[in-house]
Amino acid sequence: MLRYNGVMQNDQRTKIAGAVLIALAALAPGGTAAEPAVVIGALYNLTGGQEDLDVPSSRGAKLAVDEANKAGGVLGRPVELILRDGQTKPKVIARETAKLFKQEPAVAGLIGFSDTDMVLAAAPIAAKNKRVFLSSGATSPQLPHKVPRYLFLACFGDNVQAAAGAEWAAKALKARNVVVLYKQASSYAKLLHGYFQTRFKQLGGKVLAVRAYTPATIRAAVKNLPAADLVYLAAQPDDLAAAIPALRGAGIAAPILGGDGLDIGDAWKQVAQADKIYFTTHAYLGADNPDARVQAFRAAFARAYPGREPDAFSALGYDTARLLITAIRSAGSTKPQAVRKALAATRGFAGVTGTISYRGGSRIPAKSVSIISVMRGRQGFAASVLPEKIPAP
Repeated sequence: MLRYNGVMQNDQRTKIAGAVLIALAALAPGGTAAEPAVVIGALYNLTGGQEDLDVPSSRGAKLAVDEANKAGGVLGRPVELILRDGQTKPKVIARETAKLFKQEPAVAGLIGFSDTDMVLAAAPIAAKNKRVFLSSGATSPQLPHKVPRYLFLACFGDNVQAAAGAEWAAKALKARNVVVLYKQASSYAKLLHGYFQTRFKQLGGKVLAVRAYTPATIRAAVKNLPAADLVYLAAQPDDLAAAIPALRGAGIAAPILGGDGLDIGDAWKQVAQADKIYFTTHAYLGADNPDARVQAFRAAFARAYPGREPDAFSALGYDTARLLITAIRSAGSTKPQAVRKALAATRGFAGVTGTISYRGGSRIPAKSVSIISVMRGRQGFAASVLPEKIPAP
């Protein structure tokens, strides 16, 4: 049972299917009223600068709910996903989150977002209403401390992916020195490059220069950078179409490495001079990945969204919705405290993006990191890394 508010464009087939499911779920066998749905709130930026991350995640979440309902729902009830568009605007996110609780007081928990600042616009409101907020892709390891008890991550932390990137760059690329370029106004970018520098220096590497940029200053920021073995680019998806050509246009031919903000799927084909680029992310979803979970997810995604390729954020949205549904099932209830306790007790959840466990009171799972290469606009798998040493949050 799927009810969408702020539905993505070009998903009309899914919208119609959701409406049919609602109508069918309204009646139980014999024509009597069905059990009330288990309501899950989903907040994603379906428009704006982060839609390349959040639209795929929302599709994965909807697929997970579809599958749950085909399997009989949870607690003998259908699952209903309430999807809201944050528009990549914190004020809109806060407003939509508050509205969701007002309109859907029975919501069992919330999922969503792929960015620290976006999560911090919503999760405190969820906590005030004593509901868990399970972030599918916001990777700041500081987030759970900022929203105690109720904020969980389904993804690894930035300190984990930055450490993995630094270790891989030193070993595989033989990088001994680096220049760092990061988006000035982004909490994600600031944390990511800081963790990378910490681990890279621990490995004996040297940081030759660190420069911040804004969309308006990217070309100026890359001028006269010292020659280095590697460029570390802490960026968000909407920066890449300008940042990569600016770097290459300035004569910088060194490999470029970044975090999961560079995971823009097939959009790399439209980025000029997208070559010798690497990024850390949550899973490799390419057709050549032999992993059985990945192949099963790819097949299910292809049936749900013909002609579209899944990426790591699609898989994160899928895992996140499944994880919350599993917690509700384990709790045997939609009561907020029961759901929170069941989620915190999760051990060995088998996700497409890795096995998820919350141990020792942590609300961030320990997961391996995938390194992806981009050569002439085409992605490929480079490595899977579980870092040896992780900087403190």
